[in-house]
This record gives sequence, C-alpha cells and structure tokens, in this order.
Amino acid sequence: MKTQLPLLALALGAASCMNTPTSFGPAESVRVSAGEADASGRVRITLTNERGMEVEMTNLGATVTAVRVPDRDGAMADVTLGFDDLDRYDSSDNQYFGCTVGRVANRIAEGRFELGGSAYTLATNNDPNHLHGGDRGFGVRVWSWEQTGPGEVTFRRTSADGEEGYPGDLEVSATYSLTDENVLGFTLTATTDAATPVSLTNHAYWNLAGHGAPTVLDHELELRADHFTPTDDTLIPTGEIAAVSGALDFRDTKTIGRDLAEVADTAAMGFDHNYVLFEAPIRQGQTTYQRLGLGAFDARLHHPASGRTMELYTDQPGLQFYSGNFLFGQTGKGGATYALRSACCLEPQGLPDAVNQPGFPSVVLEPGDTYTHTTALRFGVE
Repeated sequence: MKTQLPLLALALGAASCMNTPTSFGPAESVRVSAGEADASGRVRITLTNERGMEVEMTNLGATVTAVRVPDRDGAMADVTLGFDDLDRYDSSDNQYFGCTVGRVANRIAEGRFELGGSAYTLATNNDPNHLHGGDRGFGVRVWSWEQTGPGEVTFRRTSADGEEGYPGDLEVSATYSLTDENVLGFTLTATTDAATPVSLTNHAYWNLAGHGAPTVLDHELELRADHFTPTDDTLIPTGEIAAVSGALDFRDTKTIGRDLAEVADTAAMGFDHNYVLFEAPIRQGQTTYQRLGLGAFDARLHHPASGRTMELYTDQPGLQFYSGNFLFGQTGKGGATYALRSACCLEPQGLPDAVNQPGFPSVVLEPGDTYTHTTALRFGVE
C-alpha cells in the first residue's frame, strides 16, 4: 500500500510524545584534548570518558575520524572508517567518511531546484544528480572549532552565498558531545540571510567488529520504520511513501546480509534507501543532545560476535541506510582494507530531493529561522 505524506504526518503528530525520556548526567569527567594545528589549520580533537571510550574528530569537514568502544569482554576497537593522514580526506579514496554533509545531504534531481521564483543549478557530481552538497561540500572544508562545554566541541563555518550554487550566506555549526554512559551526540544548526535548502547529516561508516573487518553483512539491524521513499533508477524519490516489505523490512531484527540478494541487482546495488521515521518524536528546537531525552531508539545495530551495539535516536524525518555498496578496497587507518560492504551508514536527514518534492516535509530554511538537527548514538554490549 502506498500512502501520501500528509496523512502519515497526522499520525506522526499523534505519536509525538510517546517516548519516555531517559536523563544522562553532566559530562564534566569527559576529557577534551587537541593536537597542534597544521599549516592548513587542520587539527585533531579527542573526547575521552571515564569508561575509556574515545571519539576522535577533526575540524576538516567537522569529521568523526575514530570511535573506540569496548566489546563484551572489555576489549577496545575503533568501529568507524577513516584515514590516518588528513590529506586522504580530500582524495578520491574518501567516500564522505565521518564528515558533516551539507548543504543538502543525499540527492537533488538533476542538480536543479526553484525557490522564490529563481532557478538554481548545482553540480551533478552523482550523474545525473547532485549528491551531498556538490563537488566540494562541507566535508572537505576547514571549520573553526572551540570547546563549548564539558565533553563538548563545536565546529563552525560560513557557507557563502553561491557556494556550490546554493543561495544565501549560511552560518553552520556542528556540536559533538560525549557522556560517561557512552553516548555520542551531535547537534547541527544553521541560519541564513536568504531562503535556501538545508538538510545536514553526519556520514560515519560503522562496523562494530572494528574498522577493516571484512564485512558488515553479519551485523543485525533493527529499523523502526514502517515506510520508505521509493526511487527511480537514478535513486531520486518518485514522491510516493511506500510501506516496507521483503528485503526492506527491518522492523524485526535481521542480519544485513540475509535479504541483500533481493536488492543487489537493483539501481541501489544493495541497501541505499531512505526510511521514513514517523515513529520518531518531534524534538525540534532542542539545541543539545542532552536535552533530547532518549526513549525508544529509531535504529539499532548489533554485532553478535563482539556483543557491541549502537542505538540511534534522532529528530529527523528520514534515515538513509546504506550498505557500503561502493567501498572498493581503499586503504584506511593502520593499513586496514575497506572492502565492498565492509561498513554501513545510518544517516538521519530530511527526505531526499525534498526541495523538488511538494509532498515531502520542506527543507527550505528561511531568514529568521534556525535549522536544528539532533541525533544521539548510544554504544553498549550484550
């Protein structure tokens, strides 16, 4: 059955207060350390909590470069893809590893949209469409940074009017936080002086066995989404909101690889689908993940062999699930090989091509308004 969005939006509003908040204490014990900036102003920053979890970041792309968490026996592993050499983040080996994506995550059909009576043309860097902000999106730009609270770092940049073809000067921030309960949160905000589309996300690749493990297909995934956005052969949404079924149904936990064959020969070449999170509470206007109030998760990833788990909570209407279909064996941190489907992405965001889809929630940011995206990732074991 296919249902148009306005009807589903009514259901979202009715369910918006169902989650029971869970509070997390202040993170004064989380240490923030930084190295020396290089000649380009790039620096690495590390957050470390009292349990030994580490989150390493850089102001190049407001990028998460490493996340080290324990397995059920306490052994630590880095569970996200990245590079030791920062220059590699601005190379063809980098497929948005860990970066902040913008101005618009995902695809815009043919790199075109109209806004306020004007037509705009963007790079078609994912021929024939625009992808993840263009040829040189937010992920390869150097941001400013500062520590803004206990266990909290904020990156900032100005995306000038006309950058990658987008209108308006956009002031953007990305705040990353860590608690002693092994919760990594990020809050993305933006303001503008002219109407412009904005849909930001973090684009980390995950393998809970450790980065460089040969496959992610053995991971179990639960996605609490009843619907997704079907696409054409160029992965642009048709405008429909369809009920999940078959391979795309992750409402009951299953391994990523179980039904992969059903989608491997499609245009997506595996899983590369945007799920509609109508079960997610509306939490807009909250500016740090500590205020998110963690209730029922929206997605849960589990690696049975190590016991590691990652739960995702977000206030965004969409969640792109991508099974690493274009990883090609590039060399990553410590000489690790990043093989085809050796990691997956769970990217909270607005719905794809929303600027051209009148039935989707708008991603247009107006002057005087503030765009806010809040997501939390809780790591654990079982």
